[in-house]
Formats: sequence, structure tokens, C-alpha cells
Amino acid sequence: MRTSRMYSHVFSTLVVVLLAVSIRAADPGQIVPANSPISDQKAGSVLVYNVYTSSITSFLMQNSRISLTNTSEFIPAFVHLFFVDGASCSVADSYACLTPNQTISFLAADLDPGITGYLVVVAVDNRGCPVKHNFLIGDVFVKFASGHFGNLAAVSIAAQFDTFTGCTASSTTATLVFDAPNVPNSYNYLPRTVAISSVADKATGNDMLLILNRIGGNLGTGIGGLGNLFGLLYDDGENAFSYTFSSSTCQFRSPLSNNFPRTAPRFETIITAGRSGWTKLSAENFNFGLLGATFNNNPNVAAAPNAFNGAHNLHVMTLNNAGSAVNLIIPVFPPAC
Repeated sequence: MRTSRMYSHVFSTLVVVLLAVSIRAADPGQIVPANSPISDQKAGSVLVYNVYTSSITSFLMQNSRISLTNTSEFIPAFVHLFFVDGASCSVADSYACLTPNQTISFLAADLDPGITGYLVVVAVDNRGCPVKHNFLIGDVFVKFASGHFGNLAAVSIAAQFDTFTGCTASSTTATLVFDAPNVPNSYNYLPRTVAISSVADKATGNDMLLILNRIGGNLGTGIGGLGNLFGLLYDDGENAFSYTFSSSTCQFRSPLSNNFPRTAPRFETIITAGRSGWTKLSAENFNFGLLGATFNNNPNVAAAPNAFNGAHNLHVMTLNNAGSAVNLIIPVFPPAC
């Protein structure tokens, strides 16, 4: 009788513990709505890492540590990773599978050595079809041999559908649509205009690196170039100076100097010693979204109080709209995990 009561007590305690685990309270606050704008401060079903890099010969000086987290308490995640070469715009892909609450990290030099580009991550199901899984977050630590380094959060794009339609086990591709919530297979709008909030002067040692990425096209066959772009550079006296340029690649990278952007007068005459400005950019082609980041490297950081190093994603100024939806095509095949 005593033994029976003892087992009964243990069983009751175990049930209480299991119930406590299964019905534990959700995180405080409201869940970020799926139709909230694209951001690097929320979870999503698509992630864009604005740059990764590694060097085959000097990976100690140039490399990236990429992290990916499934924040869901209960649902595992199949994720399709697309590594876009910023120069050739060719794409290499891989799969990762995460259990609930799991995070993974890897070095670019181990998975895609010798390449500089950007990474697109898409949540899929066990067939390889896109799925609503607005629980993915990530970031990337980047260091260039030039001395530029910093940490960038992955930009998150939420799925606005409940079930992705038109993709089956026999499908070879699927089309993600970045459009309004009532459009089938839609995700959040992508940016049309992006900005750098503070452009530092070169005279005091600042070396700002601008990165722009084209989001849209076919990840199965390769991404097209950025084409023609338009920008406005403002000094701290609110004066605007326009510039144009063109890029045949899907990722544009350039330091800010008298060589780029080509303004009249030149950059260092507009942003003089000890002063700052800001700039915004947009693409002439509205069939893709524009994302990017900026890094600053100043060798005087240990000696000058106004010298800083670091990186951040570009600010989003405007979004594409229902009249200019962006499509992203991905290949479909089952995850190998």
C-alpha cells in the first residue's frame, strides 16, 4: 500500500512537471504582426544577410561567422540557404534543419570559401516548398582584410499567407511574391529606397564602405544586376547633390570618396573635415528590392575620441507597392536532413 502511494505521488509530480512545461507562459507582449514592415528587429520566414565574405589564403583576416536561430518553442525548421556571389551573381545552395529553439553558427570559409556576396535564407517544408515559419532570426559577424568589420543582424521578411499554394512534391520551382497581404504566397514588401543616416568625412581617417544588394529574380539560374541607380547626397547644411551610377552585378561595393559617388563638387568638398552628411539611393528598375549595409573603418580609433568603427544595415525609406510586386524564384527539392 505504501509502495502504491509512493508511485502515485511520483506519477502525480511527473504529470505536474510535464503540464508545467507544456503550458508554460508565452513570451510577454504581443507577437509582431506578419504584415509589419521588413526589419532586422523581428523574426521572419525569409532572412537576408547583407554581406558575407571569406578569403582562401587569408581567412584569419577575412571571414564571416553566420548564425541562424529557430525561435519557435515547438516547431522545427527546414531552411534553404542561397549563397549569392556578389561578383558573378551565381548561386550556391545548401540546407539546414533546426529543432525548436535551436541555433547554429558556421564560418563562411568552411562552407563557401573565397566568395564575397550575400545570403538569402528561406523557410521550407519537407518537400522544399516555401512555408510560413515566422520564427527565424540571425546575424553575421564580418571582417574584411581592409580592416572593415562589424556585426549585422539578418533582415527578416515575414510570410503573410497561411498555406503556400501551387507548390507540390513534383514542383521544380516556387515563386515568392513580395506584395500586399491579400496576394497569394505573399511576403512583406521590399525596400525601393534605402539610406545611410550618417556619412562621415574622409579627412579625419574615416573609410566608409557601401554595400547594395539586389533582392529578386531567379535563385535557381542566377540573379541579375542592379542596373542604373540614383542617389542624393546631403551635407549638414541641408544642401542636396545628385549622382547616378550603374552596376552590372547583383552586389555593389564601394568606399565613399571623391571617386564614388561622382558629385559636383566632389565628395570631400561636400563632406569636409569634421562634418557629416547623409545619402539615399534607389534603383531605376522597380522589379527588385534594394537592401544593403555600410561599414566604417578608422585607424585612429584608439587615439581620437571622434573615431569609430562598425557596421549597420541601411535604413529603409520607401517600399515597393502593389503595382510593382517583386518576385523571387527558388528551386524546389527535398531537404537532405
